[in-house]
Amino acid sequence: MENLIKDIDIITAEEAQACDFKTTEDESTGKSKKLYIESYGCQMNFSDSEIVASIMKENGFDTTSSFEEADVIFLNTCSIRDKAEQTVRKRLSQFNALKNTKPEMTVGVLGCMAERLKDKLLEEEKIVDVVVGPDAYRDLPNLVSQAEEGSKGVNTFLSREETYADIAPVRLNSNGVTAFISIMRGCDNMCSFCVVPFTRGRERSRDPYSIVNEARELFQKGYREVTLLGQNVDSYKWSPEENNKARLNRKDEVSEVYNFANLLEMVAKVDPKLRVRFSTSHPKDITDEVLYTMKKYDNICKYIHLPVQSGNSRVLKLMNRTYDREWYLERISKIREILGDSCGISSDMIAGFCTETEEEHKETLTMMDIVKYDFSYMFFYSERPGTLAAKKYEDDIPLDIKKRRLSEIIAKQNEHSLERNKLDVGTEQVILIEGTSKRSDEQFKGRTSANKMVIIPKGDFDKGDYVKVKITDCTAATLFGDILEINPSQI
Repeated sequence: MENLIKDIDIITAEEAQACDFKTTEDESTGKSKKLYIESYGCQMNFSDSEIVASIMKENGFDTTSSFEEADVIFLNTCSIRDKAEQTVRKRLSQFNALKNTKPEMTVGVLGCMAERLKDKLLEEEKIVDVVVGPDAYRDLPNLVSQAEEGSKGVNTFLSREETYADIAPVRLNSNGVTAFISIMRGCDNMCSFCVVPFTRGRERSRDPYSIVNEARELFQKGYREVTLLGQNVDSYKWSPEENNKARLNRKDEVSEVYNFANLLEMVAKVDPKLRVRFSTSHPKDITDEVLYTMKKYDNICKYIHLPVQSGNSRVLKLMNRTYDREWYLERISKIREILGDSCGISSDMIAGFCTETEEEHKETLTMMDIVKYDFSYMFFYSERPGTLAAKKYEDDIPLDIKKRRLSEIIAKQNEHSLERNKLDVGTEQVILIEGTSKRSDEQFKGRTSANKMVIIPKGDFDKGDYVKVKITDCTAATLFGDILEINPSQI
């Protein structure tokens, strides 16, 4: 066991507050200019950066992994927590020296932070030339051209129709095996702690045929897993009324009304060797129909990200989550009933929300004891200006108490992650090889259907292969296995 290096470490309280981060890679196709993108936050942001790269590629840009070489730098930002915004502000200040020596370079802020702060970014961050919200990426070439001529620009228009369905994303940081497909944009839920409805606008769903076509094209290019993305994928709905807006290249009339279960089945039918995942699910929207569709198809991964946020009903009401503790536990019970105990379940949790008492915090811990999540994304509450919570409630929990409660949540989750992983030891699992392990060239990594990372010795196979393995050991974060069979009949 000593020679097996895990890919994921136990999460610390500090790491729980960190912001996910990706950059562009080098692409040289002979275009005259270089684009560098740093992406922060959620999978939707990373998917959006692929759309931005596609738009800019069509307008004369290759991508680069070095911001020093870039003609244009974009920071695709997150506003979900204050720490994420502060990270971006510090990064912008680091570009000052480069901007002073390379004044012709264009710097732009994209995404949720751009939508929330708008003109303030031009006023406060003097090196910012372009500020563009999530629904205005088609305008980027025009705004960059204006910036090159000395005029700074802002476009933070929120659309009720934009889905970028006709844009083929440039797959950034791609392993050639897994890819994101954005199926909807925006959010209508208005959780009191969340800025997303204000920065990404109202929900609108992409037409199902363009989604299926994108999945099919990815499979034909060698990809073996797609993740369907949305703020709330289970609220996906596409109706005949939307057909007039979608500008489909189809001659036949569409009469059906599609929900997420319908879409999930359509993507699963692309090919049985194409794994299908999705994120994120809102507890109020995940239906039995979705669960039975997951059960019906082996290639729909048995994993659900179902954020609870708090285990206390009063706090959930303050959060405007539209469900209570009992409703959430009923949904968990239904998942276990239909998909079995081996289905992976993860969550989001917020420690120290406004007025949360010690007893209410303990109810989150008891919720965790009941559900036993495989893993979770855990944070302490960060007040976001403009949200309903910031307007209605006092952020009255001292920071040291927030951090202590978060540490207790993290410790509890680490215990449960290890407990859940131990249940897999001795079982046979099919994993999709995604590439070489982060810390050892002698090992491959891949994930189970339940979204657990498995480390195996390198054998006579390559990334993109399905491999049946026997799980031999585990940590709280990682499984380890031995190879039994390459390309098994069922995935």
